[in-house]
Amino acid sequence: MSYRTSRRTLLATAAATAAAAAVGPALPAYAEARRAPSDRLRRIVSRMSLAEKVGQLFVMRVYGHSATAPDQADIDANMSEMGVRTAAELIAKYHVGGIIYFSWAHNTRDPHQIADLSNGIQRAGLSQPTPVPLLIATDQEHGIVCRVGYPATLFPGAMALGAGGSARDARTVGRIAGAELRALGIRQNYSPDADVNVNPANPVIGVRSFGADPAAVARMVAAEVRGYQEAGIAATAKHFPGHGDTTVDSHTGIPVITHTRQQWEELDAPPFRAAVAAGIDSIMTAHIQFPALDATNDPATLSHPILTGILREELGYRGVIVTDSLGMQGVRDKYGDDRVPVLALRAGADQLLNPPDLAVAWNGVMAAVTSGEISVARLDESILRILELKERRGLFSHPYVSGPGVDRVVGIRPHLAAADAVAERTTTLLANAGGLLPLSRRRHRNVLVVGADPASPSGTTGPPTAVLAKAFTELGFTATALSTGTLPSQAQIDAAVAAARGRDVVVVGTYNAGPGGAQARLVAALGATGVPVVHLAIRNPYDIAHLSGYAASLATYSWTDVELRAAVRVLAGRAAPAGRLPVAVPRGDDPAQVLYPIGYGLSYQR
Repeated sequence: MSYRTSRRTLLATAAATAAAAAVGPALPAYAEARRAPSDRLRRIVSRMSLAEKVGQLFVMRVYGHSATAPDQADIDANMSEMGVRTAAELIAKYHVGGIIYFSWAHNTRDPHQIADLSNGIQRAGLSQPTPVPLLIATDQEHGIVCRVGYPATLFPGAMALGAGGSARDARTVGRIAGAELRALGIRQNYSPDADVNVNPANPVIGVRSFGADPAAVARMVAAEVRGYQEAGIAATAKHFPGHGDTTVDSHTGIPVITHTRQQWEELDAPPFRAAVAAGIDSIMTAHIQFPALDATNDPATLSHPILTGILREELGYRGVIVTDSLGMQGVRDKYGDDRVPVLALRAGADQLLNPPDLAVAWNGVMAAVTSGEISVARLDESILRILELKERRGLFSHPYVSGPGVDRVVGIRPHLAAADAVAERTTTLLANAGGLLPLSRRRHRNVLVVGADPASPSGTTGPPTAVLAKAFTELGFTATALSTGTLPSQAQIDAAVAAARGRDVVVVGTYNAGPGGAQARLVAALGATGVPVVHLAIRNPYDIAHLSGYAASLATYSWTDVELRAAVRVLAGRAAPAGRLPVAVPRGDDPAQVLYPIGYGLSYQR
């Protein structure tokens, strides 16, 4: 059978689920009432120069831990990419309305540094000719996408929460994570992911999605939105109109979604409808072609029929539309970098995120306005939406944060305990031959932990094998870690086999293990030693379909410490395996057939 046949099978299954549990009315009302812009906000807009208005639309990266005194390497990077030395200079020159934080841009070293950076950015914004606070944003999805790391509280990601199935837990995650972000001066989070991952081969969404059941995803999205916004954070549902069925990564190419309009209504739309009904502050676009929704083959980010015709007019959404990063190849393939932001605005977008060359993008919009292609009135519409969001999230009244506020909120013991409890409810037991699990300290004391050690999503946790071994040791086992990587060589496989001899049990973690690949050979070789093998899928639950030689298998959906420690507690019987698959796992030898359906998961027999 072809892969496409498999995908059709999964689509049909998801469509049937959606039909059985439709979410909301066809045109849900926008739950959080939007008042007309206040006279104060209109006066602010009226005082802005054209340059300030254009700048207000942009959300930009900037290198450095400080708004005014970054390290020299970061000054050099800023000069090279933007022609400015610091965040303060960026704001003074381009009047940007927002900044996006990245760990790789050295914005997120530690909580107090982040708070100080946020305050410096706000001082720069409020020092402009027209003082306006900035909307500071980041991608804190948790799980595999996480910009702010330890000692902030790190939670399981979306697919793990989908496995837990608790909307209450999703709301708790949003509320606690949102409170910590707000204490750091971050007021907009590009989360939750509202894509329905019906494609096991999806290279960019995968475990960032809550699952493959549209109704379940919609329920979790709405809950997390409410949690974030109760904490004073603007949540952002992404990636509209739905990025869950693609085999192309929009960072490097342009995906094409082949769903019909009816399939979109049944599969992709429900989570976004639920987000709108929950009063979401912002929705992020997708750099995807969706011919059934717009036959021009423009990316959705640049599509007036999709952003204005469907999102605004059909779904009734009146909040802020933010583009996905304009530096991604999926939006740059068809038009130049000067035209992309102009076309996004014409399509209906409000915020223009992270163009590759800010000068080119900024001047492109300026030229479009001065030529009359985009009217000043059209700019004002977007600026008022952005200012309303800033006002609603308290930036005009409380733009700054404090050191004591950081200490009272970020990474405090109750938050960490909540993360541990949520993680325990997500771990999914897929196989347990002969009742091997839970492991006994008497019969399985000597543990070897081997497998993949992917880099930490936030750069502050891991490596996974060491985290697992330490967690076993803390529970009274004797555990040794041996990293074998995501592409173990034959020498590494042989070393793992040698290390397994004399052990009571081997725990092996896989990361995107494909059919016949090196990780599959590692697991099979370990199984051939006769030592019981426990498999952990530390990213995609689909790995199990390509493996043999294991006696037991669990899915953790991510390799962050909180999920790995929870998995060890489940392995040791300190917690029960409570997760259930939120996606279907197809068979490795026949992808048209389902190996484990949505909702599958084992329990320990008492």
